[in-house]
Amino acid sequence: MTSFVALLRAVNVGGTGRLAMADLRAACGQAGFVDARTHIASGNVVFRSDLDEAGVKAALEGRLAPLTGQPVGVLVRTAHEMSAVLAANPFPDNPPNRTVALFLDQPPTAAALDDVRGRAGERLALGTREIYVAYDGTLLAKPPTPPPLGLQMPVRGLRARQEQVHWSSTSRNGRSRAGHGD
Repeated sequence: MTSFVALLRAVNVGGTGRLAMADLRAACGQAGFVDARTHIASGNVVFRSDLDEAGVKAALEGRLAPLTGQPVGVLVRTAHEMSAVLAANPFPDNPPNRTVALFLDQPPTAAALDDVRGRAGERLALGTREIYVAYDGTLLAKPPTPPPLGLQMPVRGLRARQEQVHWSSTSRNGRSRAGHGD
């Protein structure tokens, strides 16, 4: 089984897409995922599955729409990929609580940062399937938006990603899952 991290778009943010984390874990169980774990009302869930990324995404989106009454965008990474996101952080000297990743379904184009709107001095860099944003001051309520990417873009801080990588590499009893998929 492979360990996955799923990031839900616009869940429990500003009163839209309300979803109890217990319901999210239950939906994961109904989809056949194992050891589903959530953290606060974050819209993040870690679990294991035999499905591939596309299968995980489709299964979870299919389970969540009836719960929220609207489509819920889900972006999925394996635990290995999430570790790679952390390792590839182009702003390692910036505090993790001032650095975020905008997660994308597809790799960003080389021109993705050309017409970014809403910038206020942030530094941006392209990743494999993410865009990194480093804030020098306080973290703003809304990150800069690359125009062509808009819809499927959960924004997550790198500090919380560190915890998810740890969760996805250990079982509920704290034992390592080394050698058990990604």
